[in-house]
Amino acid sequence: MTTAFLLTSLVIVATPGTGVLYTVATGLGRGGRASVVAAFGCTLGIVPHLLAAITGTAALLRAGGVAFEVLRILGVGYLLVMAWTTWRDTSRLGVEPEAAPRSAARIVLSAVLVNLLNPKLTLFFFAFLPQFVPRDGSGQVTSMLALSAVFMAMTFAVFAGYGLFAATMRRHVVERPRVVTRIRRVFAASFVALGARLALDR
Repeated sequence: MTTAFLLTSLVIVATPGTGVLYTVATGLGRGGRASVVAAFGCTLGIVPHLLAAITGTAALLRAGGVAFEVLRILGVGYLLVMAWTTWRDTSRLGVEPEAAPRSAARIVLSAVLVNLLNPKLTLFFFAFLPQFVPRDGSGQVTSMLALSAVFMAMTFAVFAGYGLFAATMRRHVVERPRVVTRIRRVFAASFVALGARLALDR
C-alpha cells in the first residue's frame, strides 16, 4: 500500500458527492446517530462495485454500452427523486434524541442506493484500484480486497465526520425555519446538479 494510494483515495472520498450530501442531510435532519448509520449505508453501497470489479463485471459494464447506460439512467433517476423529495419536504426539524425505529433501515437502504446506483464507483474500482495491484503473482485478489477495505474504512470515517459535524450544527439550524428551507433547497439543487453531471457524462 503506497502513500499515493492513500492520498488519492482520501481526496476522492473527501470530495463532496452524493454520499456526502446524503450523510450531511441526515445529520442535520435526524442527528448524530442517524448520520453514522447513513455513513455505514453509503460504505455498504460500495460492496457491489467492489465485487463487480473483482469478478470482472466492471469490465463488461464498461465495454457493454447498454448495461452501463441502464445503470447510469437509474442513478440519474434516483438523484432526481431525492432532489424532488428534499425540495418538497416541509416537515419541521426536531432535536429529539432519535427518530422512530423504522428510520434506521430506511436510512441504510437509501444510503446503499445512493452509491449502488452510481456507476462512477464501478469505474473507480475498475480504473483506479488495479493501478496499485501487483501485475504478477497469485495475490491480486487479496491485494485488491485489502486496498478496498482501506478505501471503505476511509469512506466510513470521512462520511461519519461530515455527518457528525452537521449534527452538531443541528440546534442552531432548526431554530431558524428559513435557514432550514434554504438548506433543503441547496441540497435539492445539489442532487439535481450531480444527476445532470452524471446524465451528461460520457
